[in-house]
Amino acid sequence: MRMNNISVFDMLKIGVGPSSSHTLGPWRAAQTFIKELNDKNLFDKVITINIDLYGSLSLTGKGHATDLAILLGLSGTDPVTIPIENIDKIIGHIRTYGILSLDGKKSIPFDFSQITFNKEFLDYHSNGMTITAELEDDKKYSSTFFSIGGGFITKEETEEMVDLSDNKGFPYPTNHAKELLQHCNDLNKDISEVVLINELSARTEEEIDEQLKAIWQVMLESIYVGCHSEGFLPGGLMVRRRAYDMYQKLKNEKFNYTDTKTWLKSIRKTKMFYREIFKWVSTYAIAVNEVNASLGRVVTAPTNGSAGVIPAVLMFYLTVENHKASFPEIKKFLLTAGVVGSIFKRNATISAAMGGCQAEIGVSSAMAAAALCEMRGGTPKQCLNAAEIAMEHHLGLTCDPIDGLVQIPCIERNSMGAIKAINASELALDSEHFKVSLDEVISTMWETAKDMNSKYKETSEGGLAVSVKLVDC
Repeated sequence: MRMNNISVFDMLKIGVGPSSSHTLGPWRAAQTFIKELNDKNLFDKVITINIDLYGSLSLTGKGHATDLAILLGLSGTDPVTIPIENIDKIIGHIRTYGILSLDGKKSIPFDFSQITFNKEFLDYHSNGMTITAELEDDKKYSSTFFSIGGGFITKEETEEMVDLSDNKGFPYPTNHAKELLQHCNDLNKDISEVVLINELSARTEEEIDEQLKAIWQVMLESIYVGCHSEGFLPGGLMVRRRAYDMYQKLKNEKFNYTDTKTWLKSIRKTKMFYREIFKWVSTYAIAVNEVNASLGRVVTAPTNGSAGVIPAVLMFYLTVENHKASFPEIKKFLLTAGVVGSIFKRNATISAAMGGCQAEIGVSSAMAAAALCEMRGGTPKQCLNAAEIAMEHHLGLTCDPIDGLVQIPCIERNSMGAIKAINASELALDSEHFKVSLDEVISTMWETAKDMNSKYKETSEGGLAVSVKLVDC
């Protein structure tokens, strides 16, 4: 199946952390494997399952919970709806009893030794995995998947999600930024308005609003949970949660709230001074990514590793710049951010395993910059330039997670990406004359990704991942 268009809802997906490519993608692959077994009438014949992980999925898979994600997918759970507290219960049951409940319907024996971490890379993509079902009569059924960033999966032989040049599903195709700008000029509309027209070709406005409200609610809840959670992040690095302490220092002691809605109202009534504004933005971003690092629910925007940037910048707009803003403004923000991400996805990559962290934090910063620029009254040209500025100053950013965990330097990078997005928006609003186009910087980013040494592409074989000797300081 070849995808004809990339929706905003492909770029902004609700899921579970810590990684869209290493957690959400493998989870979806496992779900697809179950569907294949059913389609081929093989489900009832399964005796057990073996899993092979390759390349980046192998090298940083344990730190990104790739093995756990596949087992959760094979167990019949969905990352959008699974109660977070059930994750440990399901994995604990498999570890304790050696039994996997396949799709929640068939109990089969399973041991974690049946997951093989192969360091070699498959030819097609850095994130490869093969799931094999051992069947009755000594037969087997195998399927190989590639997780290509942002929770997208593909199978090489079908070219799913590979060639995205055909965008027939939209009345106003947006393969490149220049096309989007032309549509805006021809229709005399903002970017979000053109995107809405495209989305209406597949959904009703009520459905669009419902999905965007759900996305915003998860974003808000992830900030809230992060700001109210103490302790240490899982994984062995003993990284202390920082958002809680940052929030405690910033909050007004008169805060009075019982839920996320009243909490947001309380923050919007708080007077913020210059330095505090940036501290709040950093707190928002770090809160989201601490939830992400803890296998919590976040919005992939466009990836889990960069999930904090867009919520932080949107919260900046709501709590600092426009206290009267409500869902219509949130809707415009997310529509504009989503389409900018789709152009990066179509013409480069949003996978750190393919392009380093420039493909995650860089893209999310560009998405947020464009969206904020529109909310501040920027023209479509200025919005796209805001995205260009944000990406231009993330070019070459490596992905070098220590111990393969989405913690150091990943969490802090979200706060930096959010601050850069705000600044990029400011710079773009000061001019209508720009030397570098968004399409040009996307092309440059892709060339940079191809030139980048593989050890800086989410393998934990270079950079901070091998240079830092962690000490408690």
